Amino acid sequence: MAELEKRFGRMVAAHRRLRGMTQEALAAKAEISTDMVSKIEIGATGARFPNIEKIAAALGIDPAELFSAERNFAAMRGGVYGELAAEMAPLNDDQLIKVKAVIKAMLS
Repeated sequence: MAELEKRFGRMVAAHRRLRGMTQEALAAKAEISTDMVSKIEIGATGARFPNIEKIAAALGIDPAELFSAERNFAAMRGGVYGELAAEMAPLNDDQLIKVKAVIKAMLS
């Protein structure tokens, strides 16, 4: 069950980041605590069905999309872009800032 919770958390984070949402924004929109969003995203806790539905609604997706394996995320969201999003989903904000700096440096 722990692996499912981790995969679910990575998918929540990936969908949240694709929408440019912070954990705080997702929590507010889903009417759950920011602490709960954080724990879900790192796989420290599971989510009950009512919260899964709230999170999915806040993200504008079907709840089933939160259980798809990361390898399917690329197909759902578009090739290489989806693959990159799935790889970066477990990163925290500090790590994402570093990745962003590297990408900017490569593109300039």
